[in-house]
Amino acid sequence: MYNINVYRVLTAVMLLLVLAGGCGKSPYPDDVNNALKEAGENRAELEKVLAHYSTLGDSLMLQAAYYLIGNMEGHGYATYLLHDSSGAEVEFDVRDYADFDELLAAADSIEAARGELDFDKDTLIYDIHTISAGFIIDHIDYAFKAWREKPWAGNLSFENFCEYVLPYRGSNEPLENWRQAFWEKYKNIDTTMSDPADPIAAAALVNQDIMSWFGFDPRYYYHPTDQGLSEMKESGLGRCEDMTNLTIFAMRAVGLAVTSDYTPHWANSGNNHAWNSILTLDGTVIPFMGAECDPGKYTLHNKAAKVYRKTFGKKMQNLTFQDRKQEKIPGWLAGKSYVDVTSDYTDVCDVTITFTKEIPDSVDIAYLCVFNSGEWRAIHWGRIEADKAVFTDMGVDIAYIPALYLNEEIIPQGAPFVLGDDCDIRYYQPDSSDEVSISLVSTTKRKQAVSTDGIAESYLDSGQEYELFYWQDDWQSLGKMVATDKPLTFDKAPSGALYWLVAVGSDEEERIFTIEDDGQVWW
Repeated sequence: MYNINVYRVLTAVMLLLVLAGGCGKSPYPDDVNNALKEAGENRAELEKVLAHYSTLGDSLMLQAAYYLIGNMEGHGYATYLLHDSSGAEVEFDVRDYADFDELLAAADSIEAARGELDFDKDTLIYDIHTISAGFIIDHIDYAFKAWREKPWAGNLSFENFCEYVLPYRGSNEPLENWRQAFWEKYKNIDTTMSDPADPIAAAALVNQDIMSWFGFDPRYYYHPTDQGLSEMKESGLGRCEDMTNLTIFAMRAVGLAVTSDYTPHWANSGNNHAWNSILTLDGTVIPFMGAECDPGKYTLHNKAAKVYRKTFGKKMQNLTFQDRKQEKIPGWLAGKSYVDVTSDYTDVCDVTITFTKEIPDSVDIAYLCVFNSGEWRAIHWGRIEADKAVFTDMGVDIAYIPALYLNEEIIPQGAPFVLGDDCDIRYYQPDSSDEVSISLVSTTKRKQAVSTDGIAESYLDSGQEYELFYWQDDWQSLGKMVATDKPLTFDKAPSGALYWLVAVGSDEEERIFTIEDDGQVWW
């Protein structure tokens, strides 16, 4: 891959030039100097790392240290607390309940007594203020050992090594030194492979071992702090974030270029999802689900308007680095370390929105939103110029609404629309002058069938009260009806609208829909 003696000579020459230059000028890149300043009392630990690799004489290892330290700002371990509607802390441990149903019953009981429960970030323990020199050095040394010794890593570029193998964390989990343990566990798997240079086969072997002792458990949706390796070993269970992190630890430890892709909000259902992806020999990326499904056998089960890839390095194209009038950014879009990979997963189109409502002078960023768990949630951003905003690489066959972020709230700013497969845009605006009667059979996507007597089959719960809404600047009610075993029929509904049928008292996971050819089409 490279001549180590040549690099040692070059490093020695570089150090001599730095020393000869004098004048107190730092030998480090700007981002490393910024990190050293940010580290405060922990600066000495980071400088030990730099000194170690400067004297070692391996310039690639020194560059790897630059990469980790220069991009360390913002990475850390996040903790959360559960609060009730009054802001009081609620003690809640998922391990106290036998299964998810028992947990939900307990949560419902607490909410009935104390109001709505919500998780709030408590602390973020930043790596740059707490990480030790020994921890970084161990990670760098073992990462290079895997890169240089494993046959499937031989063609991996230094750039991809830094992004997909070198990083010491998966998300916001507590720091643990996982490399050595997984290196020892899997270091000989290439001896069992028919093609030891095949990273996909190696990943499958590691993944199958993980599947033998770790799996998904929905109770861990109520365990918002990402688990560290020790906790995952003890529990043997976790949510998607834990599964992807564990897989990253195990596979990066043996030089497999693995990361995590995610959609923050599904476009045709509630919730979100994260999964793994692996870089192949030809540079393509194959998705899979760590602890569940091997590369080449995994498909997404819902629609993604946007797919993003977690990175350790800062990505300067992200919104947080752009000049803008508004300081606040909604949720995860404020992150520094992610990249848009939507086009790797689905057909995409650029969407241009012309705003007809007046835009406040204090606003120059707009958002496209998907409908998820009863709310419009921002999924991408665009800069407003001359009353227009362009949103790049949007997933097709999905309903969106443009919005602004005002007073830290998403405020829709235009009519909802569906982006078609051919990049056409179909707006849905209610026409109250053309009222229609609509017959409804479900609150979520179902195969619409007709019984032998010619009446559409209903999937609604008999005796349950439902409320029908249509969108016009906000959700407008068309009234409530109690379901029978027949479809619900609402008269005098405005035509051409986006609708939402909600079971009264539900968790609002019902899907939005349009009426086409007298039937419901869900989005």
